[in-house]
Amino acid sequence: MKALWIAVPLAVTVMAVAQNQTVEFWHTFGDAKRGNWIQARADEYNKANPSLKIVPIYKGVSDETLQATVLAARQGKAPALVQVDGTSSQLALDSGIFQPVSSVEDVDFSDYLKPIVSYYTIGGKVNSIPFNSSSPVLYFNKDLMVKAGLDPARPPTVFSAVLATCAKFDAAKLGVKCVALTPFSWLFEQWMSQQNAQLLNNGNGRQDRATASNIDSPAGRKIFQFYKDLNDRGYLTNTGKLADTVGTNAIFGQQKALMTINSTAGLGNLLDASKQSGFQMGVGVLPIPDGSLRNGVVIGGASLWVAKAIAKPEAETALDFALFMTNTENMASWHKLTGYYPVRTSSVNLLRKQGWFEGNPLQLVAFRQLLSTKPNIANAGALTGANIQMRALIEQNIQKVLSGQGVSDVAKTANEQVSAALVEYNKNFK
Repeated sequence: MKALWIAVPLAVTVMAVAQNQTVEFWHTFGDAKRGNWIQARADEYNKANPSLKIVPIYKGVSDETLQATVLAARQGKAPALVQVDGTSSQLALDSGIFQPVSSVEDVDFSDYLKPIVSYYTIGGKVNSIPFNSSSPVLYFNKDLMVKAGLDPARPPTVFSAVLATCAKFDAAKLGVKCVALTPFSWLFEQWMSQQNAQLLNNGNGRQDRATASNIDSPAGRKIFQFYKDLNDRGYLTNTGKLADTVGTNAIFGQQKALMTINSTAGLGNLLDASKQSGFQMGVGVLPIPDGSLRNGVVIGGASLWVAKAIAKPEAETALDFALFMTNTENMASWHKLTGYYPVRTSSVNLLRKQGWFEGNPLQLVAFRQLLSTKPNIANAGALTGANIQMRALIEQNIQKVLSGQGVSDVAKTANEQVSAALVEYNKNFK
């Protein structure tokens, strides 16, 4: 039996390995920075285990990767290891093509950060290995703030402060929009959580399958209103595409917007962009609805799932590599490169020991935001196999608000559409 890769030394060692195993790992990172990091970890693992071969393959964005996996499994050709977006965890479980990692080997999750473990717990069980984890923060251009007479040491922390900042920035007439913000369901979910509001009924889908949405609520309407206020006052810019965070990052990185709200996963790339464009970037906590006590962030990102219809030795190798790739040192390295959270407490401790945060203070904002999160039903995130449809519907309805439709009508429509999608999905499990 192979040793599991939990907090092992940087030197790659294995006590025993299955012989002549080739394991495909399908992932969602097509960019060179993250894709090359994954390939480098596979090369290290393969070098230490000459009879094993991990083959990382980029299969497209999250939905495309999962759909390709389902198709391959139906054809009897499922990859052994797959990166699955966290919002699709229930769908992955319901698909029947994956097995809980505990059915391969016992995995000790005590070293994983509690909010991350909470997010990936379904029915009391963690079925996959957390890998890339993130949360949203406010990115802002310090130089533009100074030019507009704003204080970069005091970025806005609530919706009204964002609007007030934008009013002052707009009055400076610098020819730059205030906020690059795309219609993005993940942010809608975050802002529901920050109001301690459950997006779905039945304990956010975690006590029983969700059957109805809570979008048409005071909490939901506040979020739609925030988008509307930004747009109606001329402060908002985006590419016109739904969930186009890459596009809004580019707008911000090219100094065409003062601020953007986006994932910590983009921190590394945005730092590069700010250096290339010649401006100082700041990072602030996620601005939240006024009158709310911060309730903690909902984890974003993905985890690693092991396929069911594969031989036991192949499953063991897949899990062994997943745990190697997410060990203490590798997660610290991953964080430094990308801005994703290291998923392990030991990785955070290693980074502190190395003095990483002192030399990279922008990273501290996101960490404090995560570590202050006390897991509860709201910030555990909504759980449903209809998540892909739900997110698309929320984003389409945000776009309706940006097109001039009223908040009340849009919230009601979104609520009805998402609830109908939940009911339709649940018909598969009667």
